[in-house]
Amino acid sequence: MSAADRLSDTLYGVGWGTVKKLPEPVAVRLGRTIADLAWKQRGKGVLRLEANYARVVPDATPERLRALSRAGMRSYLRYWMESFRLPAWSAERVRTGFDPKDIHRLTDGLASGQGVILALPHLANWDLAGAWVTTKLRTPFTTVAERLKPETLYDRFVAYREGLGMEVLPHSGGSAFGTLARRLRDGGLVCLVADRDLSASGVEVDFFGEKARMPAGPALLAQQTGALLLPVTLWYDDSPVMKGQVHPAIEVPESGDRAEKTSVMTQALADAFATGIADHPEDWHMLQRLWLADLDPAKGPA
Repeated sequence: MSAADRLSDTLYGVGWGTVKKLPEPVAVRLGRTIADLAWKQRGKGVLRLEANYARVVPDATPERLRALSRAGMRSYLRYWMESFRLPAWSAERVRTGFDPKDIHRLTDGLASGQGVILALPHLANWDLAGAWVTTKLRTPFTTVAERLKPETLYDRFVAYREGLGMEVLPHSGGSAFGTLARRLRDGGLVCLVADRDLSASGVEVDFFGEKARMPAGPALLAQQTGALLLPVTLWYDDSPVMKGQVHPAIEVPESGDRAEKTSVMTQALADAFATGIADHPEDWHMLQRLWLADLDPAKGPA
């Protein structure tokens, strides 16, 4: 393990071991302080976040973009402070920590026995939403996690999410799709963060007026298993309670081959994500490159 990997693992270990013991107001202030310090440094992540917000809010002035990126970093650190503390939250705190709209779309789908896929972008705190599902709805689900380096850090994340009641599959290895399909055919729930896919299998979509790639998995799973595909968006307000919206199901097109159906469904998913992100851009934690023009500067802006 490299020195950088050891440092990353140590810092995350300190976070999970120390922050969860802090009183909540202290953790909130700490997160905001760290966020403001990082924002003032104007590092690569902050600059990338600002550039991404420029796509979402194209008429924003430079001052507006700086204010958005500051709010975005505060939202991002709120996510981390909550995530470090989630394992220490009481069941009641988890149940009252999230207030989603139109949750009947999920509960009705599960009651039908056909299986449900929840697809989310990197908005607010998807781990809290997952903990709410396992605690409030008493419904286990399966998800996929990208393998992180070092391996010990990946193991920390898996243990953390399994401790919240999730079944976690590795993204690499090729067996995740089959396992997800089996869970759905058994009437289960699958939750996937699905707003960024840089692999060759990513589906090209129009996203805020430019081309990006998003994963084909949610659409393919819905086609192969008959499961409902429900987009979900999340956001914070000024309260301690995260808000959310379960959007209408994305239907499988009646015509077209598998690739064509997948393209149409993934575009519909991207459109639902864009609605939630446009309403609450500061809660979209996208500190990486996403649009194809950014991945390949030779293409120039769309």
